Amino acid sequence: MSQNISTPTRRSNVTAALFTSATDEWGTPQEFFDVLDAEFHFTLDPCATPSSAKCDRYFTKKVDGLAQPWSGRVFMNPPYGRVIGAWLRKAWQESQQGATIVCLIPARTDPVYWHDYVMRAAEVRFVRGRLRFDDQDGGRRNSAPFPSVVVVFRPDSQGPPVVSAMARVTGEAEVA
Repeated sequence: MSQNISTPTRRSNVTAALFTSATDEWGTPQEFFDVLDAEFHFTLDPCATPSSAKCDRYFTKKVDGLAQPWSGRVFMNPPYGRVIGAWLRKAWQESQQGATIVCLIPARTDPVYWHDYVMRAAEVRFVRGRLRFDDQDGGRRNSAPFPSVVVVFRPDSQGPPVVSAMARVTGEAEVA
């Protein structure tokens, strides 16, 4: 009996969905941002489009947030592709210059950037469940195919971070 090896299996479809996407931009759900903003009172969004910006002051790809100085209280939901490490390095560096940076990233603990930068943060807040990110038009996507974490870099933070869990919408933190 011959097998049709050109037919994808359910396992390969699931694996592909977990590690690929048509875009590396995942718009922050407004109600999730609002909970964090109530705590931090953000002044800058360095990874935005005009339609996705969460702060009055923001940088687009054209302006290149990686090349700009950051100050104040920064909310960063970076592109989730190969450049995420550069964004986390920038977040840590800017925290060393006095900014507070709050990052929403995938909860992946195996990349080098996790060990080099996230472990230097003041806080790591694992988000319970999966977020439903916004698409480019402000509509809702299905739940993310990955868990999320909020990483807080405070001025002069060197780690190790305080680890906690937070709800997807209410933002109630629980110390782990």
